[in-house]
Amino acid sequence: MIDTQLRLPELEVKPRRRGLTMVIDPGLFTGQFEDAIDSVGEFVDFVKFGWGTCLVTKDIKRKIDILRSADIDFYFGGTLFERYALDGLVSEWVALCRQLGATHVEISNGTIPIDNTEKARWVARFADEFVVISEVGFKDIRRSDALASGRWLAFIEEDFAAGAYLVTAEARESGRSGICRSDGQPRHELVNEIVGSGIDLDRLLFEAPSKELQTYFLRRMGPSVNLGNVRADDVIALETLRRGLRSDTLPGVL
Repeated sequence: MIDTQLRLPELEVKPRRRGLTMVIDPGLFTGQFEDAIDSVGEFVDFVKFGWGTCLVTKDIKRKIDILRSADIDFYFGGTLFERYALDGLVSEWVALCRQLGATHVEISNGTIPIDNTEKARWVARFADEFVVISEVGFKDIRRSDALASGRWLAFIEEDFAAGAYLVTAEARESGRSGICRSDGQPRHELVNEIVGSGIDLDRLLFEAPSKELQTYFLRRMGPSVNLGNVRADDVIALETLRRGLRSDTLPGVL
């Protein structure tokens, strides 16, 4: 960053404990990916290779090497875990994570029919070997809308008790499920319940793929809220939102 006398929010520098940004890679060309990490890597804490993209990305190892050189952690989307779990092949999923040098994994049940207690058992099983990031919320809109705030809170606490390092609030890459409604609007009552619950917000990661969602969470919880499913080409824009350098979060607005 350029030195300035502007009074900007004090944000942690890497390695950060709060104010985390997770970028989702939906299958960027490797040249684009390398350019993105070179340009904005200082603001990126994690890269999630979305859903099952790692299995069909011929140069996934090259992408991982790029991240290692930039000291950025990575993990594979929870949907990949769910796909292996569905076929009873979780041991093969573990072998894949080990083979590719993953130190972080995401465990979710956003699509397949397993309850949160079973998901938490998977979290506990792998927490000794990996940094586990769990996810709460469903991808199906009807299931999401039917998941009451009290159960959200119970599931978050259950995942933490099982050993999750971070718990992700589902919104998908579309921002239209989980903690959001089908029109892309956040579930305000649910967010208020989470904020008022006493849960450590520094251990929650809110998926926020759109500027509107990013702005909402920043204005609701401050510039150091953890945000995920951010597109690589939106990282700089998000940093301006965090620092009060965009109209939506200028001093007096945030």
